[in-house]
Order: sequence, then C-alpha cells, then structure tokens
Amino acid sequence: MGIYIESLSSVLAQSGFAGLTTGNLVMLVVGLVLLYLAIGKGFEPLLLVPIAFGCVLVNLPLSGIMDEGGFLYYVFFGTQHEIYPVIIFMGIGALTDFAPLLANPITFLLGAAAQLGVFIALFGAMMMGFSVKEAASIAIIGGADGPTSIYLTMKLAPQILGAVAVAAYSYMSLVPLIQPPVIKALTTKADRAIRMDNLRPVSKTERVLFPIVCTIASGLILPASVPLIGILMFGNLLRECGVTERLSLAAQNEILNATTIFLGLTVGATMEAETFLTAATLKIIVLGLVAFVCSTAGGVLFGQALKIFSGGKINPMIGAAGVSAVPMAARVVQRVSQQENPGNFLLMHAMGPNVAGVIGTAVAAGTMLTLLMS
Repeated sequence: MGIYIESLSSVLAQSGFAGLTTGNLVMLVVGLVLLYLAIGKGFEPLLLVPIAFGCVLVNLPLSGIMDEGGFLYYVFFGTQHEIYPVIIFMGIGALTDFAPLLANPITFLLGAAAQLGVFIALFGAMMMGFSVKEAASIAIIGGADGPTSIYLTMKLAPQILGAVAVAAYSYMSLVPLIQPPVIKALTTKADRAIRMDNLRPVSKTERVLFPIVCTIASGLILPASVPLIGILMFGNLLRECGVTERLSLAAQNEILNATTIFLGLTVGATMEAETFLTAATLKIIVLGLVAFVCSTAGGVLFGQALKIFSGGKINPMIGAAGVSAVPMAARVVQRVSQQENPGNFLLMHAMGPNVAGVIGTAVAAGTMLTLLMS
C-alpha cells in the first residue's frame, strides 16, 4: 500500500497540479469565459476561440508549450516578428470591396475623424502612467482593428500584447452593443431617418488603379505604413485585377484562415497569469473602451458637419462606421437607420467610411511608428 501511495505522490509531483497557482486558476477561468463568449454568444469567434484556447494552454503548468522547444514557442515567431498581422491584412484586402469608398470619396474624411479616440486614449494612457510606447499601443484599440493593434503593440510594447489584443477583439465583438447608444446620443430622429442618394457605379479601371495609387501615395508620404497598407492593397489588387482569381481565393480563405489560427493561439499564449493579472491590464481594458467610444463619437460628429455642408444629403450616422470593424459597424448603422425609417438602406453608404477606417487606423499606426521608432 505504501508503494502505491509513494507512486501516486510521485506522479502528482510531476503533474500540472504541482505547479498550479491561484493566478493560473484565474486565467483558466478567463479563458473559459472567453470561450463561452465566442461560442455561446458569437463574439468574434474566429479570433476569440484561438485566443481563449491559447490562454488555457499557456496556463496549464509544466506543459512547456511556450518554453524554448515547445510548439507555441516556434509558432510565436510569426507574431513576434509581425508576420501574421500583415498576412491577415492581405486577406482583408482580398475580401474588401472599396467601391463604396471610391463612389463617395468624401467618406475618407469620416474614416479619419473616427480615429479621434486613438489620440484621446493616447494622452489618457500617458496621464495614467504608461510610457508613450505603451500608450500608443493601447490607443490604437480605438481604431477597432485587431491585426493593427497586434502589429503596433509587438513593435512598441510587446509586454502588454495579451491585454491589448483581448481588449481590441472584445470591443470589436461588442460593436452592436456599444455603438447604438453613442449614435443615438449624438443624432436626432430626423438625422437617423435621412435617406441618401444611390451611389454611382465604379469602373473596373478605378478599382484596379486604387490599390496601386494608394500604396505608392501612402508609401511616399508615410513609409512606416507600407507593411500594413501596402499588403492590404496587394490583397485588394488580387481581388480586383481579374487575372489572379486563384490567388485571391487563397488569400481570402486558406491563407487567411490558417494565419488567423496561429495568430490567435500565440496571442492567447501571452496571457500568462504573471503578466496578465495586473492593475495595468484593467487600465488597458478601460482605456480601450474610452478609445472605442470616442472614435465612434468622432465619426458621428464629423458626419454632422458633413450633413450641414451637404445641405442635409448625408446621414451623420454613417460616420460611426468609420471605425475599422468591417462590416459590423456598417451593419449597426443600417440597423439603427431602419429603426427610424424601415425603408432606408444605408449599408453601402456606411461601407465607405468603414473601409476608410481600415486605412485610417493603419495610417495612425504608421504615424506612431514613425514618431516613436525614429
């Protein structure tokens, strides 16, 4: 009997139970809650499921999965060197139709205005004691663009990657809950009922030239934005040029899906109890919410200005879609508009600022990189 007890004690000493800490238990619960939100509630499941499971994996003691020689240690290379976020941008470009933006170029300004929260959160984070590089990484959450948040954070403040990524993707998934109250607070019923004229058709020539011109212009003006905007536009060129359908489909599907899995798992693997369970994490989550709300407000307020400038032809709500959560933010605008005017159809109008927001957030990230890494 004593031999069996001794053997059992030896097994337990080498099991994960021996190294399990209170912090590990808390993080395992966090991972399970994120899985519930992703699977049970449908909150950004394509990213939140891998992130949550990565969190669970890394908080199982003694597994060695993130130690040198472990599986995620090697997979993390793509996140550590910003490879995965850039590849995801290629897939997003291949999935994105920029025609609504080209049909109504003034919506570029709404995408820019919706970066307001980024800069408000930047100063707020610095006032709360974060370094300027950490503050920039936190602030970019306001753009509601997960890959850009991860890219910038790995460049400037990799020690807070887990908190930034969880906040960014959580708020992206909560767009349908967060944005409507902000929109309604800054618009009247008459504003929300405004109908907009049909968008003009966009020629194939415009569609093909846009990614080329955008890449060259952004590269010459803001070189640090090239990895994001350039590869985004390369993916879009694959979509629009008409001669690379196989490559476009691969970028949209197999490549994007595989990269999403690896990015999510490795981001989740940064959520170790020792680094995630801090007061700084709570501050990051709060600042991320402030950034996202202010970005939505900035877009709507500039939409109000465009409404006046256009003589009431622009519905100010479409400014809320200037954040980068494509296409969720545009769908929120459509849903809110139909609550006031069931026959109104603003989806394609809202897609203009929505895709402009993707470019705007990448430009904001490139600006921060230029200023902080020079």
